[in-house]
Amino acid sequence: MSQQLVLTLIGDDKPGLVEKVSETIAQHHGNWLESRMSHLADKFAGILTVAVADDQADALVADLVALEHFGLTVTAAKAGSHVISGSAVSLSVVGNDKPGIVKEVSQVLSRLQVNVKELDTCCEPAPMSSEMLFKADMVLTVPGSVTLPQVEEAIEALGSDLMIEFNSEEKVAG
Repeated sequence: MSQQLVLTLIGDDKPGLVEKVSETIAQHHGNWLESRMSHLADKFAGILTVAVADDQADALVADLVALEHFGLTVTAAKAGSHVISGSAVSLSVVGNDKPGIVKEVSQVLSRLQVNVKELDTCCEPAPMSSEMLFKADMVLTVPGSVTLPQVEEAIEALGSDLMIEFNSEEKVAG
């Protein structure tokens, strides 16, 4: 029998980190399923899902934690099986950068019982000025009891300087 583990990784960014992790997973006959990894503030940060035989899981986690001597901190948790049902929607938010945008938008979504499945953010200069723009791209699961106009209205109520755009929509089984 096998299980899925969700691993988080963080360390000083340098060549060889992904190789060390993938080598360790392969030594325990694990299967690298999906991942998101990035360079953030001179750090390597990642999250990944691995399938591994039950009798290899503890040894795999121990060997991954031992990568600390290589400058990498790894934590592991068993993957959950809870699925949230609703419509999958892509949402883009753009506005003048200021502290609290993620907090404000996430509070609105939480009040509406909208789940944030993915969140990518960045700050970059506006095309025609030196002002910084905050950009967020999200994948959301919107429950059937909530309409997109309700979500749009609630986010727009945060301020007139936020522009939002919904993209695709598909049903997520629950």
